[in-house]
Amino acid sequence: MGYCIINCTTASKINAVEISEYLIENKLAACVNIVPGVISVYKWEGKTVEGQEFLMIIKTKESLFKKVEKAIIERHEYSLPEIVATPIKKGNKDYLKWLKSETV
Repeated sequence: MGYCIINCTTASKINAVEISEYLIENKLAACVNIVPGVISVYKWEGKTVEGQEFLMIIKTKESLFKKVEKAIIERHEYSLPEIVATPIKKGNKDYLKWLKSETV
């Protein structure tokens, strides 16, 4: 069974908490860290944008990616949210066992 970390940014803490709580309550993620004060610089609609965002670090099973993606898109304040996954190649055995037990 594979595990992954999904990164997603939001413009507001309220939106990050709403998404995180939904993921946890529905066992789509075992843990979500919300990191405030992230400065993002990117091109949007032809203009360079700089803004402060909240980064969600979502720990889950790779098999749940599509469900997590759908849940984020349905609740996210952006029309095009960042949703990118990185596989967990190695991890603490007991932590990964806990991650498995906290997700569907």
